[in-house]
Amino acid sequence: MTATAVRLTQFAHGGGCACKIPPGELEAVVAGLTHTGPRDPAAELVVGLDDGDDAAVVRLAGGQGLVLTTDFFTPVVDDAYAFGRIAAANALSDVYAMGGTPVVAVNLLGWPRDVLPTELIAEVLRGGLEVAHEAGCHVGGGHSIDSPEPTYGMAVTGLVDLEKLIRNDAAVAGTALSLTKPLGVGVLNNRMKNTGEPSPEAIASMGALNAEASVAAVAAGIRAGTDVTGFGLLGHLYKMARASGVTAVVDAAAVPYLAGARQAVADGWVSGGTRRNLDWVRPHTDLSHVSDDEALLLADAQTSGGLLLGGEVPGAPVIGEFVAQQEFAVVVR
Repeated sequence: MTATAVRLTQFAHGGGCACKIPPGELEAVVAGLTHTGPRDPAAELVVGLDDGDDAAVVRLAGGQGLVLTTDFFTPVVDDAYAFGRIAAANALSDVYAMGGTPVVAVNLLGWPRDVLPTELIAEVLRGGLEVAHEAGCHVGGGHSIDSPEPTYGMAVTGLVDLEKLIRNDAAVAGTALSLTKPLGVGVLNNRMKNTGEPSPEAIASMGALNAEASVAAVAAGIRAGTDVTGFGLLGHLYKMARASGVTAVVDAAAVPYLAGARQAVADGWVSGGTRRNLDWVRPHTDLSHVSDDEALLLADAQTSGGLLLGGEVPGAPVIGEFVAQQEFAVVVR
């Protein structure tokens, strides 16, 4: 098999962040692991597993925090170089979601070496390296294994000013809700996997860093936020509202979507991950004002999505607001 003839998505049962373990299952697995720590810790853990935030943060001297995160997944696109770029941008996003700056990353690679050409590995790593360099982040090696499916991502370490830390449990009633990238990559990627028809707009969105949005959020004094990935807008918003003790009200008409996303839903290109997201949030979300297709779009499993912020930033649409806690954690109007 030649490298040019390979469609990477055909060698993975899921793609991108849609291949995550479903949120309900994951929370049940880690339920007994929260609110614990070593008897004699070497450093203070400022953000850990308790609220499912985007990254861990450890206190350093001088008011600085060390941000640590990792993210990897199976191919979301067929092109190896684009896959590398998207996976790296997605991993780096967790640092940006905390208001931090990525400093160094290491690669995490799994490859079916007896099935896929090894020259494609170099293309995946090249894509990841280029995105990391765009972020001003070193890549200091990594780890690889022979695995049944191709997987790639990064473990990323960054720095953050603890007084400007953005976290998912800091949303306050009375603040706006902003989204810095349009939704829809999940259904568009699923269409591409099944038909071979890529969405250049989706690929560009997934490969774009959240660096500028993060800097703008910190400059605007925003302290509440997360990024939108495999659990969809509704899933990540539910986690944010629940952790903060508020309700998020979403104006469905204000939510931006990539071109073709609505048609892809209408044509049935909805992933199993998206349907699981919707099943998970439905008991906690008032969806009575929107159609089933609209609800699926709001739960669409994103890969390398935008930042979801408790406040306003230049250029990002306001899609709702946080209000005092109500019966539902999320209300869609």
